[in-house]
Amino acid sequence: MDLSELERDNTGRCRLSSPVPAACRKEPCVLGVDEAGRGPVLGPMVYAICYCPLSHLADLEALKVADSKTLLESERERLFAKMEENRDFVGWALDVLSPNLISTSMLGRVKYNLNSLSHDTATGLIQYALDQGVNVTQVFVDTVGMPETYQARLQQSFPGIEVTVKAKADALYPVVSAASICAKVARDQAVKKWKFVEKLQDSDTDYGSGYPNDPKTKAWLKEHVEPVFGFPQFVRFSWRTAQTILEKEAEDVIWEDSTPEDQEGLRKITSYFLNEGSQARPRTSHRYFLERGLESATSL
Repeated sequence: MDLSELERDNTGRCRLSSPVPAACRKEPCVLGVDEAGRGPVLGPMVYAICYCPLSHLADLEALKVADSKTLLESERERLFAKMEENRDFVGWALDVLSPNLISTSMLGRVKYNLNSLSHDTATGLIQYALDQGVNVTQVFVDTVGMPETYQARLQQSFPGIEVTVKAKADALYPVVSAASICAKVARDQAVKKWKFVEKLQDSDTDYGSGYPNDPKTKAWLKEHVEPVFGFPQFVRFSWRTAQTILEKEAEDVIWEDSTPEDQEGLRKITSYFLNEGSQARPRTSHRYFLERGLESATSL
């Protein structure tokens, strides 16, 4: 999988895709959606779709695709290579969401939680397949949150498509299993080849699984927290694990509020717009009105 575009800029969002097989433009297709890296405190989250004609669904099953979490890394790589060898009927696309994008979205002034980000990313990928000319008639999705709510939302977005959202869909539907393999292979490679924009000197890349409860991951976080600037952008600083380490290991920031004495004699900002007794600013007409002898009409 070519991740050169991500390697050039890993601070935002990156979309990668295979060529669309000719058969997928002509025949009704089934499409699966899954993700990898939703829970880790380190690295990106990857959403993927995989699709094939309904007439080739048995061929996809014959590749022995399975839930990526049940497979070794070497098995996932082998199965992804098999899908690439069968580009005449298998297509895929994925969105790589950087840790920086995830955290800034979650901690922005307008909150954008991980579920909403996940739902919108999945919806965007399905729409991308349609825009590329894939004749999608069925969609299967591994749920995030309540399956019924998620399914109703997707069904409303794509009324002409049969949508099924299930828990553990990656173990139930081969096309979702294939999507999970694409997502996991992409995330594994992205984490291995991650380029630190901070240009860390002698950075240790042995950070364990990346999950918050992994002792090796916690040790890496403690070692790579900068007292003033915090974590590298490889870290999802919105995660509770990262925030706890920041509170313990980083420098405190004290915001010096103005003292009551500093406020004496200052006027309220509303005083510039409202009549507030003797301090109200006199209002004069604009020169345009004065030159023409125009006055405000208070009554008709």
